Formats: sequence, structure tokens, C-alpha cells
Amino acid sequence: MAELFRAEGLGHLFPDGKVGLEDLSLSIDEGEFVIVAGKNGAGKSLLMRHFIGLSKPTSGAILYRGAPISSQIALIRKEVGYVFQDTEAQIFGQTVEEDLAFGPANLGIRGKELEEAVRQALHEARLEGMSDRRPLTLSGGEKRRLAIAGVLAMKPRCVILDEPFANLDFPSAMEIIDVLTALRAEGKTLIVLTHEIEKVFSLASRLVILDHGRLVFDAPPRQAPKEVFVQTGLVCPYRECYPWRID
Repeated sequence: MAELFRAEGLGHLFPDGKVGLEDLSLSIDEGEFVIVAGKNGAGKSLLMRHFIGLSKPTSGAILYRGAPISSQIALIRKEVGYVFQDTEAQIFGQTVEEDLAFGPANLGIRGKELEEAVRQALHEARLEGMSDRRPLTLSGGEKRRLAIAGVLAMKPRCVILDEPFANLDFPSAMEIIDVLTALRAEGKTLIVLTHEIEKVFSLASRLVILDHGRLVFDAPPRQAPKEVFVQTGLVCPYRECYPWRID
């Protein structure tokens, strides 16, 4: 598999001297489904800001497809889609269809190709039949799927989702899981930032855990010992962690 992202000794200090990321090294290959887990403030979103060129490291380097990220920004904008936790900030259109056309139109896509991009995004995000709906009338889960669809309409090679289950009820979270399952089957590179790892634990090929800006675990999910979840304040996803359960 081709390597997409590489962090080499990445460090980030905030202006007040607080450590955001500390000597962090990892790489992500095309086609992987990676969970980046950690409590709030662990450094998940900050790491992704470095991955897409929105933050500059204090030390170390970020590469995209083997080249320094400073030379790859245009390619990243084309190949990497980012679904922010605040999905409201990513919705621009007066209707669902108009919103989905916004991104690809800005990339120069027109006519039949644009129509097909919108149609495909509606299908992938399970939003068929909602083209004429006003985004304000959508539920929280539908808005989250619209934000995902807006990214998918631009046909990215990699999709990064920041806390995709935040503030969603169980049925809405399951709808997001269905979308992620389909995207994984298509071979899309997926990076999911979440502290709710139990929701996508069985889908992921890899689990990365951050704690106070440090990388503390990086391996296939099932190789994670129970202790690492306790130590980092995450919910243990294993059934054996809950011996009282009878389901």
C-alpha cells in the first residue's frame, strides 16, 4: 500500500508553553481504517490539523505522499476530505442538493459530472430522497451525514472524521456506522478521531491512542491490552471488561 501521511518526530508547543504534541512519529497508508483515539485534549484534532497543513510544527516534519507537506497543500485539498465535529460550519447550501454541489463546483466540476457527483454522494451518505430538503430541517444525524456527503461529493481518496458520533442518539450513530462500513468496503482511506472507540472498534484495521500529546499505542485494535484503555481514560471495548453483562 502507498503511504499517505508520515509524521516524523512531530512536536507542537502552544504559545503559553503547553505541550500539544511530543516527539510523535507514525505513518498512515492508503486504504487503512484508522481510529485515532484519546480523551478531549489528547491531541487528536491537533495532529490532523498538521496532517492537512493547518498547523505548523514546533519540531519534526509532516510528509504527504513522501514530500514535505508545504509542497503538497494543493494535492491534499484535492485528495483529503475533512468532516469537522461542528458540522453546521460545513453546510452552505439552501437545500441538500445545493450544499452537495458547492464543493465539487469550486473544484471546477460542471454539468453531468457535477450531477453524478451529487447523486453518488447522496447514495453513499444514505440521503436519497432528501435533495430538496432544507438543511435546517434535518436531524442531527442527517446533518452529520450531509457534512460527510459534502466531502464525498469532491471524491477524496482519504476522509478524516472528527468525533462523528458527538451528540448523536443511538439510531443516528448507527447510520454513521453504516456509512463508514460502506466506505471501508469501497477501499476508502478512513481516519476517525473519537473517544467513542467502541462504535468503530470492529471496523478499524488500526488503533492509534494519544495521551497528552504522546503516542501510547499503535497496532491492530484487538492487540490493545485492557490496561491501555484504563490508563488513557477510554471506554474498554472488550466484553470481558463487563462481566456482569448477559447480552
